[in-house]
Amino acid sequence: MTTVPVAAPPIRPARAGDVATIAALLTDATTTDPVAQWLVPDPAERQHTFHGLLAMEIDHAVEWGHVDVTLDMTAVAVWHRHPTPGAAPLADYHLSTFTGRALPRFQQLHNLIRRYRTVAPHHWLAWLHVTPDARRHGIGRTMLAHHHHQRADQLGHPIDTIATTTTARDHLTRQGYHAGTPLRLPDGPQLWPLRRAGRPVPLTTEAG
Repeated sequence: MTTVPVAAPPIRPARAGDVATIAALLTDATTTDPVAQWLVPDPAERQHTFHGLLAMEIDHAVEWGHVDVTLDMTAVAVWHRHPTPGAAPLADYHLSTFTGRALPRFQQLHNLIRRYRTVAPHHWLAWLHVTPDARRHGIGRTMLAHHHHQRADQLGHPIDTIATTTTARDHLTRQGYHAGTPLRLPDGPQLWPLRRAGRPVPLTTEAG
């Protein structure tokens, strides 16, 4: 029997009214994420912690970065631009508001990532999530290419991200990202930094 490809659902920019729904969607993703499990081992505490953190981050990204969602809310991509002049930074104060006793581990994670991050202009893929039932239809690939790959290419900027599973790492390498030296949390799981090199759009000239 021939398998009929399923078209990816339409994609739109997220709005402020979507923040709660997106935060809930990504909080569900932390249930099986090894880094999230290391950060907050208790499942109930993890849900509470990440829901607050993610609502704050998504709200910030909607205003200062860019967030794409599918119309059926089965997929989301969260992007940040660096530098972002005028944007209010998410400081350790905001982190401590939601993390409670897990704050030391969140600080270890953030310090590890900061040592990897560049200060040169770049785009940062913070989250790419497709719900399990919607996977294997090319939605993740479409989410990447739909908006931000094109925008980053127009600017000639690279895109950086961190993968927390080999599945995510391998998916991104198939989309043109290159994995760097793995990072390891103290007594914790491994992370994979990835970069998609800047691809400046060539200037066209008229024949004279």
